[in-house]
Amino acid sequence: MGSAAAGVIFAIVSSVIGLWFGTTVLRGYGWSLFVGLPFALGFLSVLIFGYHERRGLRECLFVSLIAPLMAGVAFLLAALEGIICLIMAAPLVLPMTMIGGYAAYRIQAADCWQCRPTQFFCVAVIAPLLMVVEHWQPAPLPLLKVQTSLVVQAPPEKVWRNVVTFSELPPPSEMIFRAGIAYPIRARIFGTGVGAERHCEFSTGPFVEPIEVWDEPRLLKFSVTKNPAPMQEWTPYGDVHPPHLDGFLESRAGQFHLTPLPGGRTLLEGTTWYHHHLWPATYWQWWSDYIIHTIHQRVLRHVQQLSEEA
Repeated sequence: MGSAAAGVIFAIVSSVIGLWFGTTVLRGYGWSLFVGLPFALGFLSVLIFGYHERRGLRECLFVSLIAPLMAGVAFLLAALEGIICLIMAAPLVLPMTMIGGYAAYRIQAADCWQCRPTQFFCVAVIAPLLMVVEHWQPAPLPLLKVQTSLVVQAPPEKVWRNVVTFSELPPPSEMIFRAGIAYPIRARIFGTGVGAERHCEFSTGPFVEPIEVWDEPRLLKFSVTKNPAPMQEWTPYGDVHPPHLDGFLESRAGQFHLTPLPGGRTLLEGTTWYHHHLWPATYWQWWSDYIIHTIHQRVLRHVQQLSEEA
């Protein structure tokens, strides 16, 4: 128990320092943070756990699983992260820590462990070095697209009025919004035609959307010049504001496309183009696409209800 506690404590301290260095100093959320740091966390905890005596595989994997859970508690207490972001990262982080723990278990069974055990602790500095490399050589940002559609039992002329501006939405029932993800509240328009400015107000602030295409009642297209925070973190403190809440999930443009259908109906399509600065990009795109799609559904259903009631 003492060896396990020593391994976990050492790994937690190094991971807290690594997280602070990577996110606060370098302001990066790349492969080194979500893959390299968890691997090192599991690797170092098991390496110390079995330093004086070879341990069984089950024991090593258990220690490598406890280490990230305790590290998550440390991140909360140090006000470095909130609960929701830790939950979102867990499916990526936990397997990597167990892979790191398994690698340390295999090394302790090899002959090289007997002659050079201390050299393997250099893993503690590899993740910070990779963070510096990613900071100086950032990966290109893909422009991502999410499109959502539904059929409204009303003609495009009626739907258009509720797309341009709409009244306040009811309180959200979706779990992700109740958990802290920002959600739309209302939309207002200042002016008409190209050059008008639409404000889509979210729970964390407004999106400012200058109109670029005003083709009534078919297409409303806009750029996005201001993005509010994507979420409100759950935290034991009054408020925490990790760097990823500023500019790491950015909407760049959006549009509403209205297509007339037989019977006085309308196919209403909402599209968002956006960037996110989180890697592995594919993993985080699953989350961001799901969140944006759920936001689209909330808005489109409200427009549908207003149009059909009218």
